[in-house]
Amino acid sequence: MRFLYGKQDLATRERAQEVSFLLTNGLGGYASTTAAFSVPRCDQGLLVAAVSAPNKRLTLVHRLSEVLRLQDRDEYLSSQSFANGKAPEDGLRNLDSFSFEYGPCWRYHTGGVQVERRLCLAWERNAAAVVYTVDNRSAESCTLEVVPQLKFAPKEEAAQRLDRSFRCCKGVISCEDYRLYVTSDAVVRPRRMRWELLWYPQDEKDGRPERGLAASCCTVSKTVAPGKCVTFEIVFSLDPEPLSGRELLRLQQERLRRVEEAAPFRDETARALTLAADAFIARRDSTGGKTILAGYPLFSDWGRDTMIALPGCCLATGRFEDAKSILRTFLAYEKDGLVPNLFPEGEQEPMYNTVDAALLLIDCVWQYFRRTGDLSFLEEAYPCLERIIAAYRRGTHHGIHMDTDGLIAAGEGLDQVTWMDVCVDGILPTPRHGKPVEVNAYWYNALKIMEELSRELGKSGAKYASLAAKAKRSFVEKFYNKDKGCLRDVLSGTDADDQLRCNQIWAVSMAHTMLSPAQERSVVDAVYRELYTVCGLRTLEPEDPQYHGHYGGPQVERDMAYHQGTVWVYPLGAFYRAYLKTRKYTPEAKAWVCGQLEALEPMLREGCAGQLPEIYDGDFPAESKGCFAQAWSVGEMLRVYEELEKN
Repeated sequence: MRFLYGKQDLATRERAQEVSFLLTNGLGGYASTTAAFSVPRCDQGLLVAAVSAPNKRLTLVHRLSEVLRLQDRDEYLSSQSFANGKAPEDGLRNLDSFSFEYGPCWRYHTGGVQVERRLCLAWERNAAAVVYTVDNRSAESCTLEVVPQLKFAPKEEAAQRLDRSFRCCKGVISCEDYRLYVTSDAVVRPRRMRWELLWYPQDEKDGRPERGLAASCCTVSKTVAPGKCVTFEIVFSLDPEPLSGRELLRLQQERLRRVEEAAPFRDETARALTLAADAFIARRDSTGGKTILAGYPLFSDWGRDTMIALPGCCLATGRFEDAKSILRTFLAYEKDGLVPNLFPEGEQEPMYNTVDAALLLIDCVWQYFRRTGDLSFLEEAYPCLERIIAAYRRGTHHGIHMDTDGLIAAGEGLDQVTWMDVCVDGILPTPRHGKPVEVNAYWYNALKIMEELSRELGKSGAKYASLAAKAKRSFVEKFYNKDKGCLRDVLSGTDADDQLRCNQIWAVSMAHTMLSPAQERSVVDAVYRELYTVCGLRTLEPEDPQYHGHYGGPQVERDMAYHQGTVWVYPLGAFYRAYLKTRKYTPEAKAWVCGQLEALEPMLREGCAGQLPEIYDGDFPAESKGCFAQAWSVGEMLRVYEELEKN
């Protein structure tokens, strides 16, 4: 799917900066700017390298300042706002179009000169290339001058030490311990080092640092004679012998075309989502295997997000070897029946504060086995799955344990171990200590899976069947609210129990469920009435006194709204699957879901071209927020397309 934006779409700087793109390199590194070729947030850049895959990431090349020098004037191609009173670069006025298909492309025209810019990343290497085509139809020579602006700092670090020195010598930019190689068929010249103070309006809206420094120490320039059309490139790389920019561009287009063509989907939007899913799959150096990054540009690899995203991003797209590698990564990190909630940025130890990731791991292993029949992998994984169930039964960290009624309780102190996991200055905006509804849906599903997998391996699954039956009786008795026709969100003895939240949808959408068909349909109807939007599900019904309809502002304000009404894209996948299930996949039900899915196309155009975001406002879900590309949003919608095409 090609995403094209013309002058009408990019009429103002604000509108042009609302559209970004994302390229990734399979290591956790990425490139991202806006359609205006600006960086309105600190964590965007042309080369954000993963110096240790996937989550020790440094912004090396933050942006390029580009000036087209004509006979009678200079014209910017790049756009950027500055925080020190310097006039902004205004290249937007010369921009004819921005498009994204296997990579970004900008076209500019001014003074009889057309300039095309294409950007690509090397696959599984830390290198980026910019390829320019300058078509000079004017009567005079013109020169395109490019100034790389550099950070050599962690991607989220806006502040810089002014005593740091950047130096360019013989095509090598050096700063402290890092060396960046610059190769070009244009002229590369050192220049006096200069700092620029950039303004980040997107960060400012969310209460993050609104200013950041970038340094420059060289220029790259190409002069084009009148009547000539010239293509040249600039390659930035941590490798002293990178491929050419033109070759990198060709390889990127060919690889992504293969990914798209390998997709089992007929629907064009599903095929676009297949390409989107590819961006999240990355190598993990610590295991030599694969993992899934939760979201760009903010997140690393999270256990819960990975297990939710994997069935869509890998299994629905036929990437079974990647799925197996990812599962092995998390199986290798299992400890005391838990798998990591978070692999932090840098070299910190994993954090295990999650109750649901391990249960979802069991589901993912089962889904992989169902599709592949890979018995040897099942035998490899099974002991870990047994340890998970045993640990939940006897109790493990963070108050996670099976109660006498067969249900799972979790959370203690200031722990937040479900996906609604915010703690603000000692306050839990969404307290869910007790027995969360989706966790117990996952628990029952995992028990039934263990019963089945035990039989596959010639073992008795009786103990899992008995535990499942007990959990089912307690769940139906304690969670189903007959008066409201929906499920309680948590069993805690507090007012939070009867809040109407989206978490109940997973008690219908999982493969093994506990409610009667009538109860399941009632739950789906309640969620539709109170929480449904075409962009996602609200996390809390608007009538609730704790509802927050707007997400934004400083960190505290954002966290207070994060799960208190904010619309999340990823639960929408479970809702559509539950809707199809409770309507028995009738043609009418499938037609309704297909009609709703039409909303995905404008979602894919807004925010980040070809990607689905993390969240939207609860009141008016139009502008994407949070991560502009979120793995579980993409994965869950791919699962919906899979359901539609196979049933």
